[in-house]
Amino acid sequence: MSPSSQLVNSFESRIKPLLEVIYPEADIEQLANRLLQLLRPHYCDSVAKNPDKWNEQKIVLITYGDSIYRQGDQKPLITLKQFLNHYLQDTITGVHILPVCPYSSDDGFAIIDYLKVNPELGSWEDIKSIAQTFDLMLDLVLNHVSSQSAWFEQFKQGIKPGCNYFIEVDPTTDLSQVVRPRSSPLLVKVDTVNGDKHVWATFSNDQIDVNFANPDLLVEYVKILLFYVVNIGAKYIRLDAVGYLWKHIGSSCIHLPETHALIRLLRELLQLVDPAVVIITETNVPNRENLSYFGNGNEAHIIYNFSLPPLLLNALLQGKSDHLKTWMMSMPPAPMGCAYLNFTASHDGIGLRPAEGLLSDDEYETLLQCVTQFGGEISYRRQPDGTETPYEINIALFDALKGTVKGEDQWQIQRFICSQTIMMSLEGIPAFYLHSLLGTGSDRTGMQQTGRKRSINRHRWDIAELERELEQVNSPHAIVFRELSRLIQIRRRQQAFHPNATQYTLHPSNQALLVFWRQSMKRDQSIFSIHNLSDKPQTLPLLELNLIATDEWCDLISGKIIPDIHDTFTLQPYQSAWITNTFCRNSYFSKGSR
Repeated sequence: MSPSSQLVNSFESRIKPLLEVIYPEADIEQLANRLLQLLRPHYCDSVAKNPDKWNEQKIVLITYGDSIYRQGDQKPLITLKQFLNHYLQDTITGVHILPVCPYSSDDGFAIIDYLKVNPELGSWEDIKSIAQTFDLMLDLVLNHVSSQSAWFEQFKQGIKPGCNYFIEVDPTTDLSQVVRPRSSPLLVKVDTVNGDKHVWATFSNDQIDVNFANPDLLVEYVKILLFYVVNIGAKYIRLDAVGYLWKHIGSSCIHLPETHALIRLLRELLQLVDPAVVIITETNVPNRENLSYFGNGNEAHIIYNFSLPPLLLNALLQGKSDHLKTWMMSMPPAPMGCAYLNFTASHDGIGLRPAEGLLSDDEYETLLQCVTQFGGEISYRRQPDGTETPYEINIALFDALKGTVKGEDQWQIQRFICSQTIMMSLEGIPAFYLHSLLGTGSDRTGMQQTGRKRSINRHRWDIAELERELEQVNSPHAIVFRELSRLIQIRRRQQAFHPNATQYTLHPSNQALLVFWRQSMKRDQSIFSIHNLSDKPQTLPLLELNLIATDEWCDLISGKIIPDIHDTFTLQPYQSAWITNTFCRNSYFSKGSR
């Protein structure tokens, strides 16, 4: 069968059935043919249909294109590449560069033109250069565009195609069932050539939701998707705010069946172009809802582990592991061909919706009080009844861990490194926010300058200042960066840390200890991941781990050999251990850094 025939058959068997679900009233033959013509130049039948998309080596960095800059004329994307190549080439494998396109607000997420790079950052060539060394993740902001985009200008002028790309709603319509992530008005009044209109705006009056019920819009976004993958070389596509994509008046307008079908469709289309490309859904919602984006193993390849940041923060503030363990035990293994993306911080705040039902009311309130005491802010969202409830915590994670429920103490650095070690030990792919790797504190000056709470965790480093900090041996930034780099390099050598390797939560008698077991997919390596969540030394009887007597055991992190499995293992405040039956080579726990 010729490649062309294979492509047509794939559309008949895999693409058209999804189009029929999403657009039951559309001309499916015509729509399928339009998509077929877009994909035909890029179809590759020789690529392995089920390539290994990840392994224990994969480590992702999250950063803005201008999180690091150099004074003068050098574009930030060039500075970023220089920093990555010099400091992180042997540490990370992938880079998520947050929105790089021209934008009008929300630090990039109100996109004016998807096919251009913000000239203040650099160029597509700069991004392609980074993609030659690191697996590149780009955002496909599907839900909305900037009010300054060409499409929305066309809407206001009544000109095609944009005049048909947005959602007009009578302001008297009952929209009380719509789930809101913000407290801003859902409808925005717009002056058009045809009079005042009210359009849907989930996130802000500058981020206008697009209307995916129009199949022409689907074609537009497939063009953008192909540009990112084929022309720019993106290996990860992050579907931003995808849960709000489809609207039905009278419903919650979140997680609707058409949204899930659209994700399956995009996955199938990419499979025909490059099966190695990964789709990641960004859905900052309660845990059960988030898990739905795996579908039947046929939607997102990767989902964010959104419940981890608030639960891990709470565990370290409280000094106990109970809620974190309960959540870990409830999490199903990711379906084969799928994985979790583990993270503790990102460009956004620490989401509170993913902790719903997982923390007691008292601990929830204490969590908010603690982070406020440590200099954080709370953002709110509007409920259907008009009340506002906490939506996310805005603070740099490094500062969120400067103390516990008892107040600030001297263990900030150790507690923070413990948080990152737990994250990179769990089933899934670790993703480190740049400011976590650097131990960056809250930027209250930046927040005051922008007037936006999220700016508190979006510091911009002058590269000269940053390098001075990293060169000072006792600088908190240098200590954090050096130790996390060392731990990441140790982790990348362990097959038991494959994103799909077995994970089993253990139950030591000491609640201050978090202990879980990882086993390689070949079952030849075990790692017992042990973490002291408290500010006091804690002792673990090794018999509680069920170590096999015939194996030799050691701690990969400290290099300590365990001669007697009947002994006890003592952990200092916030110390972590990776006890494994694989021989510990000295290079694994060398404390040197680049």
